[in-house]
Amino acid sequence: QVQLVESGGGLVQPGGSLKLSCAASGFSFSRFSMTWVRQAPGKGLEWVSDISGDGVTTYYIDSVKGRFITSRDNAKNTLFLQMNNLQPEDTAVYYCARDLEGVGPDYWGQGTQVTVSS
Repeated sequence: QVQLVESGGGLVQPGGSLKLSCAASGFSFSRFSMTWVRQAPGKGLEWVSDISGDGVTTYYIDSVKGRFITSRDNAKNTLFLQMNNLQPEDTAVYYCARDLEGVGPDYWGQGTQVTVSS
């Protein structure tokens, strides 16, 4: 069955960095675009980034452009989100999701908490 397991979250000071990982299993990883979505406390889900199956094409929400980098290692079935210059407004639970073309995210991980605070 499809499984997505995020890791790498934690507490970091403003201006710091974290790298999230998402280990995928149960499907042909390289055939699917992948998505990062976050949910801040008391707010709805917010799309953060997409990456194509081959890793060539990436998209970002404006608020993270130039700070976050999405990448993937298809040989290891792993998705990454490198987050730099983190700000308090980046505090959220971060989820990775498999993206079904024409439909949107169809499988989600359990999420990993990122807290940016001094």
